[in-house]
Amino acid sequence: MTEKSLKGLQLDRIVKRYKGDTVLNGISLSVDSGSTLVLFGPSGAGKTVLLRTIAGVIEPDSGQVSINGQDMSGVDPEDRGVGMAFQNFALFPHMSAYKNIASSIEVKERSASRLDAAVRSVAELLKIDQVLDHAPRALSNGQKQRTALARALVGSPSLLLLDDPLRNVDAKLRFEMRIELPALLAQQGTTVVYVTQDYKEAMALGDTIVVMTEGNIQQTGTPAEIYLSPATIDIAKQFGDPVINLFDVTPQRDNKGQYISLSNSRIYLENGIADLTNGEYVLGIRPQALRFSSASDEESIAATVEAVTPLNEKTVTLLLTAGGRELLLSRPAGLDDPEQGPVHVSFDPSAIHLFEKDSGKRVELINTKTEAVA
Repeated sequence: MTEKSLKGLQLDRIVKRYKGDTVLNGISLSVDSGSTLVLFGPSGAGKTVLLRTIAGVIEPDSGQVSINGQDMSGVDPEDRGVGMAFQNFALFPHMSAYKNIASSIEVKERSASRLDAAVRSVAELLKIDQVLDHAPRALSNGQKQRTALARALVGSPSLLLLDDPLRNVDAKLRFEMRIELPALLAQQGTTVVYVTQDYKEAMALGDTIVVMTEGNIQQTGTPAEIYLSPATIDIAKQFGDPVINLFDVTPQRDNKGQYISLSNSRIYLENGIADLTNGEYVLGIRPQALRFSSASDEESIAATVEAVTPLNEKTVTLLLTAGGRELLLSRPAGLDDPEQGPVHVSFDPSAIHLFEKDSGKRVELINTKTEAVA
């Protein structure tokens, strides 16, 4: 374990059960000091329970939480040096924004001038210094969210826990905060664990993403690793818009090697791939990996345009392959591409994903190529 990681967060085999149901099933992970880890997954995955366990609000049935190299067993929440903000803001309705922010440090900070300076500094950083005298009822959702975040940040915690804090704010503020938060957190130098169900937030904010399902970790990696090499079909479907194209396939073999048929074309699998013939798999191609091409393109496949949907910055086209399977193609808006009738599309074969049909697990592909069937 590196010196850097000793100053962050470590979880060792955390288990939590409620009435016989396992909510956290031996969770182990680490977060380096000053970095942001995103817990991503659907409702019921155990993300919030894990966050509250780190904070000390919930005691695990077994396992160890360590912050900055110190075992937190028996340490009260207020003594862990942790800041926390929730999706519902959780502001005191009878207090002004100033008092809400100050409430997290006024017990420890005896100096009124230092407390005032800390509150005003973080409020200015989050652009709410002009509403510090307002009660929560007089604040917009965006201002409430920033006030809750300011309260979590004001004490310069070594660890900041954010439980889906942008979920209840409007789309414009979510977009702005995806841009502003990374810079803000980097400026604070705080270690962050961030919970979200929004893959765009996970990709924008996380140095590392942990994908959880039903109390288990399914995959851990950088945003690029999660997107480019999803460990399972479910993860591939959760990251990306439009959703990844998926087809049931049965690899075959001819004198050139193993291949998968798609719209009367053969996608060959090469370079050390295990024998997949006689097995059932799922082929995945992201809509962004497809492009319109000419029939003379050796790597093209035949299709028919069924519908075209403009979506502001991009256009999504629904295609039907020669075998009648639906295929989504996404491209930047404004391109002069066909909107009806027969077409040919191609893709970089290295962009395909292959999964075991039964388990949903990813099959690693070394290299691929596509050839038309005569």
